[in-house]
Amino acid sequence: MEARKLILTGDRPTGNLHLGHYIGVLKSRVEQQYTHNQYILVADVQALTDYYETPQRVVENSLEVVKDYLAVGIDPQISTILIQSQIPAIAELTIYYMNLVSVSRLERNPTVKNEIAQKGLGKTLPIGFLNYPVSQAADITAFGGELVSGGEDQIPMIEQTNEIVRKFNRMYNTNCLKEASIYLSKVPRLVGIDGKAKASKSLNNAIFLSDPPEVIKEKVFAMFTDANHLKVSDPGMVDGNVVFTYLDAFCEDKDEIDSLKLKYQKGGLGDATLKSLLNDLLQNMLQPIREKRRLLSREYILDVCYDGTSRARKVSEVILNDVRNAIGINFFNKVKK
Repeated sequence: MEARKLILTGDRPTGNLHLGHYIGVLKSRVEQQYTHNQYILVADVQALTDYYETPQRVVENSLEVVKDYLAVGIDPQISTILIQSQIPAIAELTIYYMNLVSVSRLERNPTVKNEIAQKGLGKTLPIGFLNYPVSQAADITAFGGELVSGGEDQIPMIEQTNEIVRKFNRMYNTNCLKEASIYLSKVPRLVGIDGKAKASKSLNNAIFLSDPPEVIKEKVFAMFTDANHLKVSDPGMVDGNVVFTYLDAFCEDKDEIDSLKLKYQKGGLGDATLKSLLNDLLQNMLQPIREKRRLLSREYILDVCYDGTSRARKVSEVILNDVRNAIGINFFNKVKK
């Protein structure tokens, strides 16, 4: 039987996870845990590049993100859930890799360039933020990741990881580090409820897995449809209609959606009726997730994080030992048992 490939995935804990995360990555992670050796990394150190002044917020967000993982069906006995800051090998590997990458190369990374522009950092750019691709290379190689689950914006990050791997192996005449491949999500990014950008907490345009029923309903009925669809009898536009975008993403009965689209385009289907259908769909989908979240205690979540991180730390220590040996600085030449 072929060995299961190690797949690495994760999130920066900047807030609770939303429907965009759910349809884009969480559902696939539930499936991947049965076909891959899956590591899910809670990137709290990387979140500190934005929230270094409020670290307690990162801690609480980390636990909330893990709660979302467990509520959607991630099994901590099958998948390894780990906290980035509690793996010392990641920090040490990051330091070694920093010697292999120039500042100009980091500045050319498209993902980093875009985020710097979006945040308007300019001369206030923290080194930790600029160093994000190197840190991510350490995240991946610390566990021997062969696949990295992510969107297209992560492709430049994986390319830079592989540059570091090749340079390290060549420079120190070793093959202890593995290159990784991107495991692209098949689902496009979910637009925000305002229809103007991707759903995100920072833009206040997302429906979260933890939202109570009344908040979900309020957000659904605030969704953009067609500004010219003033009466039920008016023909309406489907393209760019956020309600239909969400129905396409979450309704499994595609024939029903096609029928609704046809009726809406001809005239005869009101926005209120359409939004009621979407609200019912999302409420039924999120109710069991919300209920499971409610039953998960803080103590249990901490235990899950501790157990997963402990398992991951042992793996990372073996790889770190190989890296030290390759460089020639492993003075004691031992791996903790």
